[in-house]
Amino acid sequence: MSRTWRGAAPPAPQPIGPLGSARVLLFGAPLALTIFGGLALKLLLRGPERLIWGTRRPVTPWITVGVCRAALWFLGVRLEARGRPIRGAGAMVANHASWADIFALNACTPLYFVAKAEVAGWPGIGWLARATGTLFIARDRRAARDQRAAFANRLRLGHRLLFFPEGTSTDGRRVLPFVPTLFDAFFDDGIGDMRIQPVTLAWHAPPGQADSFYGWWGDMDFGPHLLRVLAAPGRGRVEVIWHPPVAVADHPDRKALARALEVPVRAGLDRALNPSRG
Repeated sequence: MSRTWRGAAPPAPQPIGPLGSARVLLFGAPLALTIFGGLALKLLLRGPERLIWGTRRPVTPWITVGVCRAALWFLGVRLEARGRPIRGAGAMVANHASWADIFALNACTPLYFVAKAEVAGWPGIGWLARATGTLFIARDRRAARDQRAAFANRLRLGHRLLFFPEGTSTDGRRVLPFVPTLFDAFFDDGIGDMRIQPVTLAWHAPPGQADSFYGWWGDMDFGPHLLRVLAAPGRGRVEVIWHPPVAVADHPDRKALARALEVPVRAGLDRALNPSRG
């Protein structure tokens, strides 16, 4: 069962004035053209890519990287990456604050997201997720065997898989306990010597906005939230912090692995949001 975080009241929506509306038009139109133009280019190249490399896709994921870097600019977000993503096949886990996490992470390196199965049916977002190679899973222990097979197949193709083990998004000011069930699939002989890299996302609001400006949680609608981001004056920023990878073999079970990955993600967010603490 999917869960939804409702631990904080969303900020009261502010009306978008004439200047805000102008910014929505100025940046929203090229944002849409960039996203859908990039997607069209990916689909155009997917055929030749498949003929040459099969399902490994060594070319088209870089289009996604370029599109997401441009998208962050149109959204008024400066990207600050720290550390280095793992090379080669592997998995990554990150805290989850917003739909904009997708742009921030994809802007750093080619990767494939792992999402709950219901996302595939979401209007617009689900279609984009399917087109960009997202792996959809049912968050149910009874589906663990199928998930192991799907993970192992993607890793054999050299893919890097990223998922959000909190199981929901938040206001971006905290890290929820990681759901251990999601790590069942990594304890499988077919996956081999598996590494998982913890990643921290720290969003910083534009001047004059609430700290939770980029957070998207509870019953917040996607459309109004996107418009609010586009309409905001000034620029925000996002820190993407790549921590050292963790070896699955060093942990006895999924609960221990979940805790080992949660600790650096939580510590990274605390340092990023509270730099005065050292």
